[in-house]
Amino acid sequence: PGWSPRLVPARGRKSRHAPPAKSKAGRLKLPPPVDPEELLVVLERYRQHRLVLGALRAEFRAEVLQKKREERLGGEDSAELLEEHRRLMAWNDEENARQRARREERLRKEAEEEKRRKLEVAEKQARKMEDFMKEKEKEVLQLQEEAKSFITLENLDARIEECLDNPRNYNFAIDKDGRVVKRTVLS
Repeated sequence: PGWSPRLVPARGRKSRHAPPAKSKAGRLKLPPPVDPEELLVVLERYRQHRLVLGALRAEFRAEVLQKKREERLGGEDSAELLEEHRRLMAWNDEENARQRARREERLRKEAEEEKRRKLEVAEKQARKMEDFMKEKEKEVLQLQEEAKSFITLENLDARIEECLDNPRNYNFAIDKDGRVVKRTVLS
């Protein structure tokens, strides 16, 4: 409805959709003027400054690396360090070989296990297929046995005569235990 104290604009600014103030409506924001000669001088000085700082950093970096190199190579125990390095590299190579052997053994066992599992799955699938085929054969034999009692054009007259001679009454009631409770008499 209107302004409420709970809906104060964030940081004292007006909303996006509010128009500019009437006093600022015709105002064009222009950047401050820059003297082109002064701009060229300032850009050149910044370029020289960056070059000098880059050269100083490279010089200090080279000096630090040279000191490190001299400390490593110029020390009196450099022979001991080289010997220790050789010994550690030999130990590292032995450890790598041992780990490689363990990994190859593990991969070989995993491959054998996978092959055994695939073989078991294939055998199980074959047994399942064999059982399925036996079941289907039984169904086919059962259907062939039932087909003997089917009504065909050849035995249609005989089946009609048989049904007329032996009438069946399907009009009866059954209780929950499956016993016939009430049966109507055929008319």
